[in-house]
Amino acid sequence: MTLAACLSASLAWPARAGERAGVTFPDQATVEGRTLVLNGMGLRKATWLRVKVYVAGLYLEEKSLDADAILRPERTKRIVLVFVRAVAREDLLEAWDESFKENAGGDFAALETRLATFHGWMPEKVAKGDTFTFTYLPGTGVLVTVRDETRGTIPGADFARSLFANWLGASTPSPALKAGLLGLR
Repeated sequence: MTLAACLSASLAWPARAGERAGVTFPDQATVEGRTLVLNGMGLRKATWLRVKVYVAGLYLEEKSLDADAILRPERTKRIVLVFVRAVAREDLLEAWDESFKENAGGDFAALETRLATFHGWMPEKVAKGDTFTFTYLPGTGVLVTVRDETRGTIPGADFARSLFANWLGASTPSPALKAGLLGLR
């Protein structure tokens, strides 16, 4: 078999699932009959010690390197977080709130009631291995699933944009994680 034939045959195989820090994500997810593809994965590290907190995987209708385009509300998208260490609820919410405030700017006040609902759905303690899934459905809102239990849907494209901006926005606390989600790492 020629090199070109080998290369062609290898490209015909389905892509392997993504893996980071011992966490594996499937190549695809199905949401309301739509197939989403794994755009990228990244590892969230925190504190000056660079402690590994969670691995995130971003699923989109089609792959994209453009964070601004991904944040637009017209497409279904999903982010999955798998925690690789235990985290206190307060620490998690504090980090998300800070990012919400930075990315929402003057629109933060409009999000506060929905953010309080979101907070109420988070567990008191996040354990190693816990999975959180946030799926944006255009026209519906963000479906929140914690530990494989659906908590509810937060309405509004503005909430979805601010939530996903935690990882993909201009003021993300982890540029390396953002790069991974965009498939650049």
